[in-house]
Amino acid sequence: ADEGTVAAVGPTKRDYADRLIRRLRDRFAPKTGALQYGQGKWYPGEPLPRWAFELHWRGDGGPMWRDASLIANEGQGANTIEDAEAFMSKLCERLDAPHEHVVAAFEDPLEFALREQNLPVNSSPALNELADPEMRRRLVRVFEQGLDKPVAYVLPIQQAQSNAQEPRFQTELWKTQRGRLFLVPGDSTAGLRLPLEALPILPPGMAPLQFERDPFTRRPPLSTRHASPTRFQKDKKKAKSRAKEKEDHEKELGSHSRAVHGAAGGAVRTALSIEPRDGTICVFLPPTWELEVYLALLNAVEDVAAELGQPVHVEGYPPPPDERLNVIKVTPDPGVIEVNIHPARNWDEQVSITETIYEEARVIGLDASSFQIDGRPTGSGGGNHIVMGGARPEDSPFLRRPDLLASVIRYWQNHPSLSYLFSGLFVGPTSQAPRIDEARHDSLFELEIALEQLPAAPHAPPWLVDRLFRNLLIDVTGNTHRAEICIDKLYSPEGPAGRLGLVEFRGFEMPPHPKMASAQGLLLRALIVWFWERPYDSPFVRWGTELHDRFLLPHFVEEDFETVLSDLSDGLGIAFDPTWFAAQRAFRFPRAGETKVAGTTIELRHAIEPWPVLGEEATANGTTRLVDSSMERMQVKISGLRDGLVPTCNGVALPLTELEDGSVISAVRFRAWLPAKCLHPNIKPHVPLIFDIVDTTQSRSLGGCTYFAAHPGGRAHEDRPINELEAEGRRLARFSHEHSTGLVVPQYLPRSSEFPRTLDLRRV
Repeated sequence: ADEGTVAAVGPTKRDYADRLIRRLRDRFAPKTGALQYGQGKWYPGEPLPRWAFELHWRGDGGPMWRDASLIANEGQGANTIEDAEAFMSKLCERLDAPHEHVVAAFEDPLEFALREQNLPVNSSPALNELADPEMRRRLVRVFEQGLDKPVAYVLPIQQAQSNAQEPRFQTELWKTQRGRLFLVPGDSTAGLRLPLEALPILPPGMAPLQFERDPFTRRPPLSTRHASPTRFQKDKKKAKSRAKEKEDHEKELGSHSRAVHGAAGGAVRTALSIEPRDGTICVFLPPTWELEVYLALLNAVEDVAAELGQPVHVEGYPPPPDERLNVIKVTPDPGVIEVNIHPARNWDEQVSITETIYEEARVIGLDASSFQIDGRPTGSGGGNHIVMGGARPEDSPFLRRPDLLASVIRYWQNHPSLSYLFSGLFVGPTSQAPRIDEARHDSLFELEIALEQLPAAPHAPPWLVDRLFRNLLIDVTGNTHRAEICIDKLYSPEGPAGRLGLVEFRGFEMPPHPKMASAQGLLLRALIVWFWERPYDSPFVRWGTELHDRFLLPHFVEEDFETVLSDLSDGLGIAFDPTWFAAQRAFRFPRAGETKVAGTTIELRHAIEPWPVLGEEATANGTTRLVDSSMERMQVKISGLRDGLVPTCNGVALPLTELEDGSVISAVRFRAWLPAKCLHPNIKPHVPLIFDIVDTTQSRSLGGCTYFAAHPGGRAHEDRPINELEAEGRRLARFSHEHSTGLVVPQYLPRSSEFPRTLDLRRV
């Protein structure tokens, strides 16, 4: 289905993600973890924001949420707005918050009345034929519910500045010109559709509260569970009566907030909201900047849920970043469900986390591998990006020793196998993780200057690493995130979200087995340890066009990777066995077929082919850029070739490179299919590829093989293989031992000076 191949969301994806994150809670944080159902990213062209599920649990083992039965299941509730009102009433009692500050929120009747008036005269909201399906569903839902009925209840609330040890909040009474609180039209939760611009403006000299926590601040250990309620105003002798307070409140300009015990003033512009959505009571939590305050709110919600016997979904803002808290995120991405896991403190923990993720996913029917339509095995399409750093920014080895990042940059550039052996199908300068030397030829020169400016530790301030490399570790468009070595969360001075001391290695695709994933992690850990003990300072290599001409072939990738393993074995004194990565090599470069001809062996193995991104095009959803994936590359390795024999592909002599063992190797670049939009659209597909061993003295083929890019009988497969057996059948059908017959005279092309190892059939 689309949701398993190209679409970010789909009819079953959210249910799969919900089942997965619940199983992860049972494994990592049973009886302690809290689930949060939030809103994810919203990309241009997508009609709605994506969802995001998060599992949070305390590192000290203390409970955040005790009873898993109080976490509502997806789509199994039958709650109403009356249930939401009852829940809000109990929650106000639990928090000792003023009930009169609770506001009913409505859908805006003016918006939907206009929508209804614009419907065709012979249509109705339930039967309308709007082109936008999301708008159609929204209209039906709103009109079935009724515009005079509230959709949520809102309590204005925000964390207050206070010197008290227990969490404190402040609230205020929200009033609008229209008398009611009408939500901004949309499909998001009510907490994200509050009409903040309709609230009274701030009095002169008063500004909203804004806080930023220094990431280098060490947090104290968490106390036991916040069982006692977080109060608003406890001093009953000094407090005015609720009625008198409301009267005074309405007289004040701008509705000054009701603060507690010396808390800072400021208008309240965040809120806790409760609404029934799809039959489930959803509690939207406002933002907080201290973990203890978030826990106080969360514990209050669970207490009310337990008292009412009412399962809920906790939504809204997640807890503030805190090293005392672990988090796993499950989000949708095109064709996959993405899982962001918590940090591992040691090797055993990393292996355990990896194996648990794979195991729990497969239990519910999810896998990390797939098949292309021609039967070739491939990854799920998601990244197995590895993030390295420390529990806190100051613990990060990359900030303690900036030369460590310099060693990584130099070594990665010197060894292209690290970029291509573990990557997905989409590589090259426009991919999600391009090498630093694939796009701009002057990037290495600029990097050399930056490396010369890097002072030795401990004299380098943490922000200097970001300033030196931020504008160099990028893709061709200047995107700092889509880089093979990404430092946008290392130590950016712009904000705390970028000052985490983390370096992300994005050139890893999700492998099909947990041991393969662990092997990738082991390799990276070993390199970091080696560079820590012995900095790597070899100069950059100007690969030029040799980078693709040579290192897109599996033979040279394997050859270079064996050098990497040899370096680690010598540098660390630990033997790194190449067989640990044999499965990775076989998966990345599957063999297409093999045949023997007159003592000569021909082996065909799939190589790497970069996918170029095409020019911008205007579509109904905005500007888009397509990828041309019609070109493929095949490695041809021949052993036992005698004098007088010439290997050919489609009648053209192959440009051969002799290897140390006496065999020869060549690459064939060809168009496998003709898409509607691609580079050079007038060049037709070159398949099937017919390989011959030609005896030039007799001008005939002694034998060979044929490779088909699709079914040889012309059958067009509409679906991907459902299992390995069907995939293997499709692969076997595309290779045969047929060869050319009759008179065969090889055609010789001039050997390319830029790509001497490659026969590009587009030039024939």
